[in-house]
Amino acid sequence: MKAITLNGYGGPGALRLTDLPDPKVAPGEVLIRVRAAGVNPVDWKLAEGRLDAVMETRFPLVPGWDVAGVVERVGFDVEEFAPGDEVFGYIRKDTVQLGAYAELVSAHVRMVARKPAALSWEQAAGVPLAGLTAYQAIKRVGVRAGETVLVHAAAGGVGSLGVQIAVALGARVIGTASARNHDFVRKLGAEPVAYGPGLDGRVARLAPEGIDAALDFVGADAVDTSLRLLGRPDRLASIADPEAAERGGHYVWVRPDSADLAALAELAGAGKLAVHVEQVLPLAEAAQAWRSNAQGHTRGKIVLSVANG
Repeated sequence: MKAITLNGYGGPGALRLTDLPDPKVAPGEVLIRVRAAGVNPVDWKLAEGRLDAVMETRFPLVPGWDVAGVVERVGFDVEEFAPGDEVFGYIRKDTVQLGAYAELVSAHVRMVARKPAALSWEQAAGVPLAGLTAYQAIKRVGVRAGETVLVHAAAGGVGSLGVQIAVALGARVIGTASARNHDFVRKLGAEPVAYGPGLDGRVARLAPEGIDAALDFVGADAVDTSLRLLGRPDRLASIADPEAAERGGHYVWVRPDSADLAALAELAGAGKLAVHVEQVLPLAEAAQAWRSNAQGHTRGKIVLSVANG
């Protein structure tokens, strides 16, 4: 198979399109012929060695955890899927090596779900990591109908999905974003507010009765701001700042979960979850995708298209 690989830790310039043996398919796994692979900041951060202290990584490394594709083959004792099924998934294995930037990837059934028919391959590939991150953060703080939720970085890959999930639950959402993204945030169902100095006051004017929960999808001073507005730390979840947990909130690191993926697929099928794909590049241009992603100004998702028919 064709795959993007690295032979050691490095940045975009170290990526190479190479030939590798097809992945093995263990019991409980499916082999997926990749149609599209999502690009996430963790892909290039891991490749730079930033997670070396916590994740076992082997080379040559094929990056990528987000995938949408067609089941090619199933391993022993797999009854959940059959060849020809369209699936999407968050393929994070115990050892990081054979990821989604390839024509084929194997995955345990607990990591995948049926692809929502309402989404294109590229849109579906943009959902798993970002969607699961948002969904699991929202579950952690227990967002309920009628509550007011502050979402930091509401126009980003995680934030844009988090806004829609919270709205689908019946919450009122206030989302921080740059001025150029305010219309986009409104279309997602949130009330936009500019981030930066004075955010506390701007949120207080929109919600004088206060906010019920806060989701930090950006880091920086979002935890401090959220805690000042909340008053109770247990309704704060952050994916960017471990200090949230130290101060009584939640630090969320996304987990593969087929049931949560199925819930996201159901929302998409009901027209309550759309995915904005900012840019689609061919697999061979993964380096450019990383450079664009690292700039940090992407609205929605960057996706790699894999020519598999």
